[in-house]
Amino acid sequence: MLLCIDCGNTNTVFSIWDGNAFLSTWRMETNHKRTADEYFVWLQGLMRLHGIEAKISETIISSTVPRVVFNLRVLCNRYFDCRPVVVGKPECDLPVAPRVDEGTTVGPDRLVNAAAGFDRHGGDIIVVDFGTATTFDVVARDGAYIGGVIAPGVNLSLEALHQSAAALPHVDITKPQAVIGTNTVACIQSGVFWGYIGLVEGIVRQIRVERDRPMKVIATGGLAPLFDQGFDLFDKVEEDLTMHGLRLLYDYNKGLTA
Repeated sequence: MLLCIDCGNTNTVFSIWDGNAFLSTWRMETNHKRTADEYFVWLQGLMRLHGIEAKISETIISSTVPRVVFNLRVLCNRYFDCRPVVVGKPECDLPVAPRVDEGTTVGPDRLVNAAAGFDRHGGDIIVVDFGTATTFDVVARDGAYIGGVIAPGVNLSLEALHQSAAALPHVDITKPQAVIGTNTVACIQSGVFWGYIGLVEGIVRQIRVERDRPMKVIATGGLAPLFDQGFDLFDKVEEDLTMHGLRLLYDYNKGLTA
């Protein structure tokens, strides 16, 4: 079985692929101090709980936190007796090379999302990922990642507002009942929610102008469904897009796909 690991700035997601479907997906807080032994004990407990008995023999890692990769490599080597494919490293091939400025390092998560989006929806797409940062990844007609946009994430914006303004509380993001808030919490929720609706609409519009062609918009990330409530922002919401991309890139690097 294949273990796909997506390490982001906030959470690290583990998902097990049995060759036909993802059996289970689990997440934990990203912490560069966590050891390979701790990862293994945690994973083993969850696998037992879900009745997963088959042995993990293959692994692939995408990480935006370089310091975490070492212990994840140790986990794969020590407990699963395999050398992981690590997205973004020279030994990990991509179906189509990115077309960006020379010397630019593209985040592994963005490469994975580009590959997954192209596989499911073809080229000329924009992948919007609501993670720690809100990213817009532009994929050309041939599947190449050609650049994008990075904006502060929704929760990051809420936390910054709370920390920088002493009188403002920390609130959870939700769709407000009205644009005009009648209390402090409602005002913050409206500002963040409608602010991000406007941000997505504006950036997507400008990308389409620059590309001068129709561009499908695919959303992913935990907060994507929140912003997909009748606003016609996205052509599709794909909550499993990153895991799908990891599996695709593993197969590609092992010669299992063309």
